[in-house]
Amino acid sequence: MGLNLPGQSGSLGTRTWRELFLGSLSCRAMARPRQAPQLLLAILVALVAFTYQAKKTFISVHEVAASVPYVVATLEYVTNEFNQESDDKYNFRIVRVLKVKKLITDHMEYHMNFEMRRTTCQRLEANNCSFQEGELYKQIECFYSVFAVPWFEKYKTLRKNCTNG
Repeated sequence: MGLNLPGQSGSLGTRTWRELFLGSLSCRAMARPRQAPQLLLAILVALVAFTYQAKKTFISVHEVAASVPYVVATLEYVTNEFNQESDDKYNFRIVRVLKVKKLITDHMEYHMNFEMRRTTCQRLEANNCSFQEGELYKQIECFYSVFAVPWFEKYKTLRKNCTNG
């Protein structure tokens, strides 16, 4: 079965699908040496993207107690960061830890839910702070996701959200 190409007549204008397909393949084969670096780059980008996705697959996810030493250190980091970034005249302190999940990949993440209350200590004070009562009472609920390498005291907040409780 032949194919008539527009603008051509007779036997020169009639080609089979196979001839057209093989002809286009030979044209592609001639262009390939110039496209090889682009193809290799595309493969490399795909491999890097796949490797990154594979690293985000968590090896372990489980709930841990707030009394675990690395969790305590991470909660101290979160409290200090919160107080440094806060516009409040007074420091806040964690009242109750609601939940802590430890996620492990090539690093460790803690996802923490906790409640904080305003203390009587102003920003530069930090010793023996009791909680505010009465008019200055304020309690908030927070979620923090923290990248943690606690044995090197390295932390980075990935996500945070605090709301009035």
